[in-house]
Parts: sequence; C-alpha cells; structure tokens
Amino acid sequence: MKLLNQEQAKRICDRVLALSKADECRVMINGTRTGNIRYAQNSVSTAGLNENSEMTVTVAFGKRQGAATINEFDDKSLERAVRRAEDVARLAPENPEFMPAVGKQEFRASNMFATATAAIDPEYRAEVASHSIVAARKNKLVTAGFFIDTTGFQTIANSRGVFGHQEYTDLNFTCTARTEDGRGSGWVTRSATDARKFDPKEASAIAIEKALRSVDAKALEPGRYTVILEPAAAAGLLNPMFNGFDARLADEGRSFLSKKGGGTRMGEKLFDQQVNIWCDPWDKDVPVLPWDGATMLPRERMHMIKDGRVAALDYSLFWAKKQGVRAVGAPGNMIMAGTSKSTQELIANTKKGVLVTRTWYIRMVDPQSVLLTGLTRDGTFYIENGKIKHPIKNFRFNESPVTMLNNIEEIGKPVVIAGDESSYSLMIPPMKVRDFNFTSLSDAV
Repeated sequence: MKLLNQEQAKRICDRVLALSKADECRVMINGTRTGNIRYAQNSVSTAGLNENSEMTVTVAFGKRQGAATINEFDDKSLERAVRRAEDVARLAPENPEFMPAVGKQEFRASNMFATATAAIDPEYRAEVASHSIVAARKNKLVTAGFFIDTTGFQTIANSRGVFGHQEYTDLNFTCTARTEDGRGSGWVTRSATDARKFDPKEASAIAIEKALRSVDAKALEPGRYTVILEPAAAAGLLNPMFNGFDARLADEGRSFLSKKGGGTRMGEKLFDQQVNIWCDPWDKDVPVLPWDGATMLPRERMHMIKDGRVAALDYSLFWAKKQGVRAVGAPGNMIMAGTSKSTQELIANTKKGVLVTRTWYIRMVDPQSVLLTGLTRDGTFYIENGKIKHPIKNFRFNESPVTMLNNIEEIGKPVVIAGDESSYSLMIPPMKVRDFNFTSLSDAV
C-alpha cells in the first residue's frame, strides 16, 4: 500500500470526522514501508519488503469509548470503521478516568526523515549482510544478523481541531559473530535516522573482533567490580528506570520515586552530579514524533534529571487534572549527557575493571528500588592497567540503575540506541561505574 502524504492523510481524517455521530472522534493513521534482511550461519535466510497503512478511529459517547482499526481507506470501509467504533462505544461501560479529547494544538515538526534511508533498496541490504558474512568467513567465524529499515508516517486528528502529520525514517542493525567451536562471541548494534551515519563494515568489524578476543575466557570470582558499560549494555538497565518517572506510579507509592509516607521525590538528588538526562523530540541524532499519540499533546524538551536531581515527572491527562498540574506529551526519547571520551579512553583510565559489551535477559526484582537481574554476554573482558588483559566468563548481576548512576566515575560519548514500542529511543554514553554487583558466573557465551 502506498504511503500517504499530508494532503491525502488529511482528506481521510476529514472524511472520518465528518462521518462520526459520536460526541467526539479521534483518528490515527500509521503507514510504514519496511525492508529487512536476516542472515545466520553465514548465509542469508530471509529478505523482504512489507508495506502497510492502517487507521484507528476512536469515538466516545460521554465516558463510553469504542475503537476500530482498518487498512482500507475507500469511503465504504471508512464508514464501516466509524459505525463499528460507535457500536462498541454504546456497549462499553463508562470509563471513570475518561478524559475528553484535547483542543487544537501547535506541533513543531521533527527532523525524522532522511532521503538516504528512504532510498535503501535490496542491493543495499544485501551489501550490509555481505560485509558481515565475507569478513566472518575470512576469520573462520560464523555470523548472524538482522538489518531493518523503515520509511513511514503518522497522522493524528480529532473532532476538536487537532491535526498533525509527520514522516520519518530509521534503520536498525544487530550482528552476532561466533567462533566455529562456540567458545567466542561478539555482538554489535547500530541505529540511525540517516543511513549516511551508518557504516556496516565498521559495525560488523566490532562484532568480529570481540568474537576473536573472547576465546578462552577465564573465570573471575563474582563480587563488586569497577565496570565499563558500553552504551547498549547501559541502555538495557536504564530503560526500566525511565518507566518509573510516571507521576501516578510515584504518587501511589509504586515507584522508586515514591517517598515513604506519601508524596514523590521530585527535586531530590538521587544520582551523581554528572547525571543529566532530558527528552527532546527535535534532537538531531535521535528525533521522535513531536506529539504523544496517546494524548495528542505536543512533546516538549525538558530535563528529567538535572545535575543528579529529579527534575520532572510524566503526567497523563487524567493524573495531571487530578493533581492540578499542566499535562504535556509523554517523552519519546531520553538523552543522557556525556563527554567526548571514547570507550577506549575509559578503558585506558581504568586500573582494574570489567568491560561489558551487552546486558541480556533483564528482569525486574524489586520495582521500589528498580533492582534488576540479568546476564552479561557476547564479549566480557578483564581490564588491568588501562588495557584489556583477557576475556572472562559471563556473570549474572543484581544491580539497580539508580545505584549505578550514583556510582559513576567517568562518562564517555553518547550514541544512539534504538527503542521499540515499549521503550524510549535513547542517546546513552559508555560509563565507568564502581561497585557493580556480579552475583554468580554463567557458562553461556
């Protein structure tokens, strides 16, 4: 299905809004053209291109809501969707937390579209896979990877005058390289809005180098160590913490930002002075939609953590009204300040420590403290006197990102880490952290 431009999308939205007989109507249209290539055992296994656009119409009679989703936009299909949503709304129970649709908003477009990414074709995808496969064969390694590129749009509208249309592109790449005997493993991930910022050769070379260096890993006694977390490893730990910035969770005592006896820890210094984290839909490296699709409110640039202090919480429309505060669109990204230092420079400044490439299989142990458990994998190394001395066996860890951000010794240069539907898009630096808690060894490579 062809992707819609702003004029075409608005025409559909206007038609749907005119058809609705409900008290209010909201429309969201999402369209994507997604290409991919997947390889394993040094051979391409699948490749494809998928195009789809779908519309969700949500209506309300008083506090009763109903929704319907379609991917055909002829007049008859549009009317069927509206009537179906209205039928569902009439049957639905009242929602005690229902919030009326917001009025007309002003949206500042994000620079989310790159022509180079939109132009990616099957030949480009094949070359991405080829770089990994050819280099792996030369080094007697086995690779597996996945490259995906997306060109898309989102359009929102409601019966109170809201309208927004945003086009976007992005790409994501992961590659795992392993020795043929399975004793060494390396991994890399890359994300970008603009394909000109993605170098598949460089990315694959990192995974291959780590696989070669991780052979004959030695056991290191579990305990607390100074750790250098590469950006992707740190991101896996930070995302669960960011979910705790929901104001309702904090007010109701269900978050690490809840204060004993009631209230939140807004304004308190919970992290190291170096920690500054903000959201910005217009960031040049990790732009996101300028609105929150759930509320249709504009997103804003705002600090979540400022000089180690909690600077903002995320309020839903309902909770903002209940608490008497102004609601803004929920963040779509989280950006952590860093320095110009590379991971190699952090290693060079470390007398003894552990380098972690990837954190994996992360699970919540205690929401109140954001205590997490998980495993390292795909390249864990012992550092001595500023150099990687040898690979070490993987660990299970029990650690809280709140504690981790309190124990920062040094921060490097942030890089883009892709989000998904359930997490934020991130700009996260590598970081050196003291007293990271490794609880046991893992035999997994």
